[in-house]
Amino acid sequence: MNFSTAMEKAFRWLLPSPFSIAVLLTLFTLILALFATPDPVTWQKTQSILQFWDDGLWNNALLVFAVQMMLMLVLGHTLALTPLFHRIIRFATAYCTNTASASALVTLLTVAVGLFNWGFALIFGAIFARKVAENALSGGYALNYPLIGAAGYSGLMVWHGGLSGSSLTKVAEPGHLQSLLTGILPEAELTLLPQQIPFSETVFSSMNIYASVALLLVLPIAMFLLGRKTAPEPIRLQTKVQSLESLETKIGAEKIDYSSMFSNLIGLGILFYTVGKAMNMSGGILTFFQPNNINLLLLGLSLGLHKNLNRFMNAVQEAIGGVAGILIQFPLYFGIMGIMKSSGLIDQIATFFVNISTDQSYPLYTFFSAGLVNIFVPSGGGQWAIQGPILVQAAEQLRVPLSKCIMALAYGDQLTNMLQPFWALPLLGITGLKAKEIIPYTLFLMLVGTVIFMSALLLF
Repeated sequence: MNFSTAMEKAFRWLLPSPFSIAVLLTLFTLILALFATPDPVTWQKTQSILQFWDDGLWNNALLVFAVQMMLMLVLGHTLALTPLFHRIIRFATAYCTNTASASALVTLLTVAVGLFNWGFALIFGAIFARKVAENALSGGYALNYPLIGAAGYSGLMVWHGGLSGSSLTKVAEPGHLQSLLTGILPEAELTLLPQQIPFSETVFSSMNIYASVALLLVLPIAMFLLGRKTAPEPIRLQTKVQSLESLETKIGAEKIDYSSMFSNLIGLGILFYTVGKAMNMSGGILTFFQPNNINLLLLGLSLGLHKNLNRFMNAVQEAIGGVAGILIQFPLYFGIMGIMKSSGLIDQIATFFVNISTDQSYPLYTFFSAGLVNIFVPSGGGQWAIQGPILVQAAEQLRVPLSKCIMALAYGDQLTNMLQPFWALPLLGITGLKAKEIIPYTLFLMLVGTVIFMSALLLF
């Protein structure tokens, strides 16, 4: 049995589907709240805990967060399907003539795109990897396609430290931290929390700039070197990327749907408004990067770069299947947060971390715990809902900078995406590869990333 087959069997034995994990985590949290909190187990306590779950499940602020994250994925995916980026991919594939050069270039561009938007990177990398394979078949040269597929997934190892990072965009919203910790911290302590943590302290901090530049430079070089030592394999392309063009006859007012000028003007108008909004932000342009503003920017770019509204909507329909997991799992994570928040579990867990940590070690504990949690909660937004309140409370007690702890969570969350194949499903569908084929190479990326992230947390 080879390594990749062993990994696939391990995942099948140890991990059910992400939705099943969310249900099991809900049941586990219910039981933990019943037996691990001070009050004795009674029917009244059970009813109270179920009410905490119900309150969290339908928390309006968190449901808004879920919709924001779904839009970020859909619009990023839609942007990746625009003709402009197809042309960029076709141009770049001309330089992908062997496994080493292809894996390096796919990694470089996918990581760069991942720092902009995670949904965009996921589909861009998948299409890029497939086009490389198609060119190899038509050109008659051999490649290691699974390695190229792993390179196309590399954007999911940098996304949470970029412009679309779930926790980073949320803490940049005024009042989010107070809202998250309401009911956990006393009112006097809530007022001491920062109103917002702008991107200048997270995405554009010296620590994250170091980590991002290191990833951009080191990952492509590492994949190039690995590609030189990896033997080519037969390429199997079992799927086709569907055309987004509709063949329906255009009549009457329906011609508006197919008008390039109309679509481009709408997109351009949104972009002009978005740029004006960014320039007029009272806290500086870096305070612009909040979920609603990012989605507005993605909407304008997608409308402007698609040929027409019909093509845009076809792309949205293709992209929307990718948010099914968020739609159904996020409320369950919010229910878990509701139980932990109101039962006192967050206090207990935060106190545990405070007792075993120092101000130097806590960011590293956060990094490794976030990587572990991500295996079971494969969503940055869902993970922030569960782990965020614990992180903030412990960081405040240890007097560790919140921005550094939030970045540690972001690093851990994105790192183990290379081990947890949940978000690779769209890539696997486009490339025709299997999870067991790419996991050995994504694990290599994860090891390289671990060194980079740990050095960032220790040096800054």
